[in-house]
Amino acid sequence: MNKTELVRSLADKAEVTQKEAVKILDATLEVIQETLASGDRVQIIGFGTFEVRDRKARTVISPATGEEIQVPATRVPAFKPGKSLKESVAASVKPAKKTTKKSGKKAKKK
Repeated sequence: MNKTELVRSLADKAEVTQKEAVKILDATLEVIQETLASGDRVQIIGFGTFEVRDRKARTVISPATGEEIQVPATRVPAFKPGKSLKESVAASVKPAKKTTKKSGKKAKKK
């Protein structure tokens, strides 16, 4: 679902115009963004929590060159789903079936 589809669905459920739904959604997202930028978290009981997490500085290896690169510490936005959101997703989504293609040919060793 993209933003346009979300606005359409929100307008239908809230019985408002799509213009009003856009304003509501944009304002909600802006408040969440401003709250996270200030270092606070947004908790919506049953849905989940938006928060800022600190990511430690670390050393990684570049796959292109093989050299070590220092990645500085940073703060990143994160979302932790609430209990009822997790339960509704678990109840409605069936696990994907594993499908494997078997060909008669064996892979050649390099």
